[in-house]
Amino acid sequence: MTSTATPLVERLAGHHVLVLNWRDVRHPQAGGAEQYMHRIARRWVAAGVRVTWFCARPEGLAAHEVIDGIEIERCGGELSLYAHVAARLARRGREFDAIVDCQNGIPFFAPAFAGDVPVVGVVHHVHQDQFATRFPAPVAAVGRLLEGRVARRVHGTRRIAAVSPSTRQELRRRLGFPGPIAIVPNGAAAPAAPTTPRDVDPTIALVTRLVPHKRVDVLLRAVAEVARRVPRLRVDVVGDGPERAALTALVAELGLERTVTLHGFQPDAVRDEILGRAWLTTSTSDAEGWGCSVIEAAGHGLPTVALDAAGIRDSVVDGVTGRLVGSAAELPDALVTALGELADDDHAAAVEAACRRWAGSFSWDRSADLLAGVVLAEMADGRARERADRTARSDLATVVRLRGVDAGAVRAALRSTDQVVEEGDELAVLLVGCDEVDALAVLDRLGLAPVELRIAERRDLLAGPARRRAVEPAAVATRG
Repeated sequence: MTSTATPLVERLAGHHVLVLNWRDVRHPQAGGAEQYMHRIARRWVAAGVRVTWFCARPEGLAAHEVIDGIEIERCGGELSLYAHVAARLARRGREFDAIVDCQNGIPFFAPAFAGDVPVVGVVHHVHQDQFATRFPAPVAAVGRLLEGRVARRVHGTRRIAAVSPSTRQELRRRLGFPGPIAIVPNGAAAPAAPTTPRDVDPTIALVTRLVPHKRVDVLLRAVAEVARRVPRLRVDVVGDGPERAALTALVAELGLERTVTLHGFQPDAVRDEILGRAWLTTSTSDAEGWGCSVIEAAGHGLPTVALDAAGIRDSVVDGVTGRLVGSAAELPDALVTALGELADDDHAAAVEAACRRWAGSFSWDRSADLLAGVVLAEMADGRARERADRTARSDLATVVRLRGVDAGAVRAALRSTDQVVEEGDELAVLLVGCDEVDALAVLDRLGLAPVELRIAERRDLLAGPARRRAVEPAAVATRG
């Protein structure tokens, strides 16, 4: 049985943490970013951390409210919120032991107003391209400036938590953030036990918001071709949004009324029933921080055929829990191939098991622990010392396996951003900011000898350093 060593959340207990986010979970436009922080914060509260949350106040919601133990303080609108928060930070910043600044396009620039209070940024994805699709050119230019050069200057070398390696790459490549960037992925519900048999007919299910950047229209145009090649094809789309009317019209234009059903928003039970009987899911989004719907579907045993895009390439293990394709032109062939292979019951069962194991790698308890570790590291105020300890760039990490050693002692001797996982009589350790040479130096300092040592891969950063049989290439979802 695999278990994590001493939870870092417990070490954060007794501290007062401030969360800055432009919305809370009761905001009418709350989405994945708010769910991410709320699920983590409520676990911190349960462990004895005091959490206050500053956010906007939409019409109909109180200025003060406690949700799951989190103290919500609402003030201002979507834009005026930033000025209100700056004033509160200048007045009250030192009440808090640490601040989590959630950057949903534009951060709150907490370091500029909160004095020397430790600040950790949380970034889901970079918005440089999206500003132009939502705002006039002058406003979009200001947004890009604030997210990039200004945020980089204000945040400095303080730690950032990114939800995926794709987001970290964008923070480095496009925004030039120089400080340590930890990977703290989204959690997920435990994989659902099968309750209904899958459909006899080939079925694609998609759960998504109907918004432009999800590009559901790209899927529908691909389905028009797939339907001519795959008899009795069915496509179920669950979700609502501003694009629904246009997509309904496109379904009619393409003559897909008997193939595609736009279900709109559905309760969880209905959504789960639709996923439970489907064969696979898709993603045609142009970019994501992380593919929440992909992992949700994998928890139901569904592989994904997707366009290769930021975030999606993190949540889909290519060739194992699905297939990534390079362009929309390749999508119809990939879907036909996948559906043909999944018609084989033995192959479908193997892929389903691999998807469930991959989805089972993610939990909100682990996400809460990882983000607590980042906050604790920033609170330790030892950045200069830590840079001297390890010479590799903070993005590099090494996996080490140890045998016959005490997990608690190892955990206590390492940084709070390192990860330690117990597997029987072995420990799997992810050493952050280490190449092989640095890792050997760390182990020599601790008097430990590894039974395995290797540079960490993308899947280690996301799912942790334990042996993840779900991501071995033997379980190929769509053979190419």
